[in-house]
Amino acid sequence: MKIPIDITSGEIKTSDQNLSKTIIGIDLGTTNSLVSYIENGQAKAIPDASGKRTLVPSVIYFNEQNEAIIGDAAIEMQTIHPERTIYSIKRMMGRSYNDVMKDGITHGYKVIAPESEEALVRIQVGEKFFTPIDLSALILKELKKRAQDFLKQEVNACVITVPAYFNDAQRQATRDAGKLAGLDVLRIVNEPTAASLGYGVGLSRDEEKTIAVYDLGGGTFDISILKVEDGIFEVLSTHGDTHLGGDDFDQLIVEYWKEKYGINETSFSANDFNQTLRMAAIKAKKILSSESKASVTINDLKLELSKSTFDELIDNLVQKTIASCKQAMEDAQLTINDIDLVVMVGGSTRVPKVYDEVEQFFGKKPYTGVDPDEVVALGAAIQADILAGNRKDLLLLDVTPLSLGIETVGGLMDTIIPRNSKVPIRAARNYTTSVDGQSNLRVTVYQGERELVENNRKLGEFILKDIPPMVAGMPKIEIAFILDADGILTVRAKELRSNKATQVEIKSAYGISEEEMALMLLDSIRNAEKDMSQRSIKEAVVEASMVLNATDKFVKQNVDIFSESEIITLAEKAEKLQQMVIQENKDQILSAMDELNNYSRPLAERAMDRAVALALKGNKV
Repeated sequence: MKIPIDITSGEIKTSDQNLSKTIIGIDLGTTNSLVSYIENGQAKAIPDASGKRTLVPSVIYFNEQNEAIIGDAAIEMQTIHPERTIYSIKRMMGRSYNDVMKDGITHGYKVIAPESEEALVRIQVGEKFFTPIDLSALILKELKKRAQDFLKQEVNACVITVPAYFNDAQRQATRDAGKLAGLDVLRIVNEPTAASLGYGVGLSRDEEKTIAVYDLGGGTFDISILKVEDGIFEVLSTHGDTHLGGDDFDQLIVEYWKEKYGINETSFSANDFNQTLRMAAIKAKKILSSESKASVTINDLKLELSKSTFDELIDNLVQKTIASCKQAMEDAQLTINDIDLVVMVGGSTRVPKVYDEVEQFFGKKPYTGVDPDEVVALGAAIQADILAGNRKDLLLLDVTPLSLGIETVGGLMDTIIPRNSKVPIRAARNYTTSVDGQSNLRVTVYQGERELVENNRKLGEFILKDIPPMVAGMPKIEIAFILDADGILTVRAKELRSNKATQVEIKSAYGISEEEMALMLLDSIRNAEKDMSQRSIKEAVVEASMVLNATDKFVKQNVDIFSESEIITLAEKAEKLQQMVIQENKDQILSAMDELNNYSRPLAERAMDRAVALALKGNKV
C-alpha cells in the first residue's frame, strides 16, 4: 500500500484510516531523554502534563508489583530502593558483562553475567531479568505516551539519535528497543549530526560554515566536524568515546570523598551508601557549575568539594575529549582557523572546566544559544520532518566512524569501507581462492584501524558455499559491503563465474569496549610503523608460500625432463626459502624468492617448450 504524504500538515496520512501519524524525534540519553515534534516548521520539545518540564530522567523504578515507574518519580527511589532502580542503561546497550565491568562504576542494582559470552549483559530486579534493550524500550514507551498525550493522536513512527561512535550492535540494540516500544524506527541518526541540524536550521541559505559539535552527555562523548552549505549538512569527520561522560565525573567525586573522609558502609545510615554518595556527587557537581565550593550534608556527615579539586579530578577525562577533537580536526584535514562555530551539546558541557578547555582548544567561545539538553532531540525532529518530505531544503550527509573490512590470507585486515566514509555507502572488492578445488569460502568481517585482524574487533562471519572447484586464483569472488543510513552493515559475497551468492546482516553480540573504542584510532597511529612492518612480512610470507606450492606442483608435473642435479638444486633453493619463511625476515624472504624464481625461470621455459611441442605434434603450421 502506498502512503501519501500531506505536505501542508507535515504529517503522514494512511489511506485506510482517518488517523494521522506524526513522526517524532527522540533523544534516548544516558541521564535524560527527550521527545520532540515539528509545529509550523519549527522543532519543539514536548513537555510533561504540567507544561513545564521537557526532560524525562532515564531512570526506571520497579515497585513491589514489578510495575515500571519512569522519570522524575523514579529518581528519589535510587537511595531508598537502589536494588530496584535502574539508571545509565544506555552505557550497557550492545555490550558484554566484561565490557560493562571495565567502566568501574558501582551500581546499586544487580548486573548479571550471561550464561554465554555471546549474550548481552542482563539486569536482575527481584526474580525478573531484563536486557538493556528491554529497559530502554520502557523509557521509549514513556516518551511515546508523553507524545501521544500531548499531541492527542497516535504516534508510531520516530527517529532516534545515538552516539556517533555506537557500533553495529549498539545501533541494532537501539532499533530493537524501539520495536519493543511499538515504534517504527525510520532512521538512526548520530547525536552530533542531529545537534548540528538543531543549531543549523537558523543559518541562512547563502551562509557557508564549518562547525565543530562537541557532545558530552551522561555516558558518551562525540566530536563531529561538519560543513554546512546551501542546506547540505556534510559530516567531514567524527571521533569520540562511547563510555565517557558525566557518570564518570560523578564516580571520581565519590572515590575522592571515600578516601578523604574514610567513608565506608558504616559511615552513615542508608540502604545503599554508594547510591547516596552518587546522588550527593551529582548535587555537588551542579553546585560547582556556578559556585567555587560545594557542601553537601548526608545525615550528620558534611561533604565538601572545591571547584579547583573537582577540576583536578576530571582533568584526565576532559583531556581525552580534547585529544579526540584534535584527531577529528586532523581527519577532516582542517586547522583551528577553519572552524567558524563551536557548539556544545549535552548536560556535562555545563561543567565550567569543560567549557574552558573547549574554548582554549578552538580559540573561540562556544555557542550556547540553544539548550544543550534539548538540541539533539530538536535535530531528530527536523530529520523526521525531512523523511516526511516536508523539508526539501535540507540534506544530511553522515559518516561511519571506524573502518570496515575482511580478513585475508595471513591474518591481514583488508579495508573495504574506510572510516569517515559518507553513508549510506556501497563498496566492493574482488578476491579469489588460495587453494586448488576450494568449494567454500569463509568471510570474516572486522571493524578497526590496525593492519592485523588480531588487533581489531570481529563483527561476524559467514560462509560462501558450493563454489565450483577451480584452480587456485581462478574464482572471481566479489565481497560487497552495504552500510545503510543507520550505520547498519550488510555483507554480500558472490562468485562471479558461477553466480553463487549469499548475504548476511552483520550483528555482533555486543559492542566495542571502552578501551577498544577509545584507543582504537590512537593505537593505529601509535603502532603504524610496527603494523606496516608486520603487514609487509605477512604479505611476503603469503607470496612465498604460493611460490613454494607452485614449485612443488611444477616439479611433480615435469620431473621427467629435468636432470637429477637440477631437481636437487631446485629443492635446495625451495628449502632455503622455506627456512626464511619460518624466520619471518622480509628481506631474506624476498631475496630467497628471487633466487628461486631466477633459477626456475629457464626450467619453466623448457617445460613450456615441451608442452607446446606436444600440443602441435602431428599438426602442420
